Amino acid sequence: MIELLVVAVGGGVGAAARFMVDGEIRARHSGGFPWGTFVVNVVGSFLIGVFSTLFFTLTHYGVAAEDARMLRFALTTGLCGGFTTFSTATVESIRLAQSGRMRLALANALGTLGLTVAAAGLGIAVGGVFG
Repeated sequence: MIELLVVAVGGGVGAAARFMVDGEIRARHSGGFPWGTFVVNVVGSFLIGVFSTLFFTLTHYGVAAEDARMLRFALTTGLCGGFTTFSTATVESIRLAQSGRMRLALANALGTLGLTVAAAGLGIAVGGVFG
C-alpha cells in the first residue's frame, strides 16, 4: 500500500511540474510545434535513465534495499511517469497531421521517439558515471 502512495505523490508532483514547464514553454514559443510536450518528454526520459541506473547502485553506498526501492518508485515511476506524457505527444502529432501540417507532425512523432530514446540512453550513461 505504501508503494501506491509513494507513486501517487510522485506522480502528482511530476504532473504539476509538467503543467508548469509546458505552460512556460508554450508562452515563449508559438508556431504550431508542441515544444512544451517535446521538451518534457526528452528531459523526463533522460531523468528516467539516470534514476534507473542510480537506484541499482544505491545499496553499494549503504542505502537500504527497501529505501532504494521506494526512491525508485517515487522518482522513476511517480515523478518521471507523471512528468512525461507520450499520449499527449501522440495526440499532438495527429492534430498536426489533421490540420495539414504533415512535416510538423512527422517531426514531432519521429523526433519524440528518436530523442527520447537517445536521452534515456544518455541518462543511463550519466547514471553509470555517478553510480
